[in-house]
Amino acid sequence: MRLTMLGVGSSAGTPMIGCQCNTCKSTDKRNYRTRCSSMIELDNGKIILIDTGPDLRQQALREGLTQIDAVLYTHTHADHLHGIDDLRAFCQIQRSQIPLYGSTEAMAHITDKFGYTLREVGNFWDLPILKVNPVKTPFYLFDQLVTPIPVKHGNSDIFGYRISNIAYITDVSTIPESSFELLKDLDVLLLDCLRYTPHYSHVNLEQSLAYASQIGAKTTYLIHMTHEMEYSILSSQLPNNVLVGYDGLRLKLPM
Repeated sequence: MRLTMLGVGSSAGTPMIGCQCNTCKSTDKRNYRTRCSSMIELDNGKIILIDTGPDLRQQALREGLTQIDAVLYTHTHADHLHGIDDLRAFCQIQRSQIPLYGSTEAMAHITDKFGYTLREVGNFWDLPILKVNPVKTPFYLFDQLVTPIPVKHGNSDIFGYRISNIAYITDVSTIPESSFELLKDLDVLLLDCLRYTPHYSHVNLEQSLAYASQIGAKTTYLIHMTHEMEYSILSSQLPNNVLVGYDGLRLKLPM
């Protein structure tokens, strides 16, 4: 099983428009961050995308991505959803409908705002051809168990996801006690780490490291970072089993 970090940036991306800070002006490509998304390639060749941010087209071209078999949505904020129209290209290539999975609220939002994409396969491929699938409990997708992880994002209830021994938790302010049971014995954790200073709807570095320690994954990668977080400086401040994620980072993992 392989995981590729398509984007590890926050809603503004890095470089941020109009900013002249050292991170935004950096020549280190690991400081260039598109909006947050990852993909998982299963050993049967199926590819599961997590979120469709507004940089999906750019990410797909960069990684040579031409296949998406399903999408897991963490929540429906613009930086995690508004690349949904770019799924059209994958429907056209595959000549198939792409299923979407997420909370009941997330699927209702997509139905309300992007209802034109929810269609059955026909003779025309000028729009995405998608199908919503509300989930609340663990479910099988391409013979692989997918476990939704309930977390808080400010006042919102959203999902992280666990697939095998990988967990993906973005845009989190609080992890409920009941969710820690779902995060035991992880090989890899991808975890929100917005910035150094506190934020009402995201964990900052101190909080992220505390959660990483409590969860105890073999390796934790920090994601969803603003331009405050310069790659080399941040890397020097972390324990050995916590690393800074970056766009294009690929992990090969045991099932």
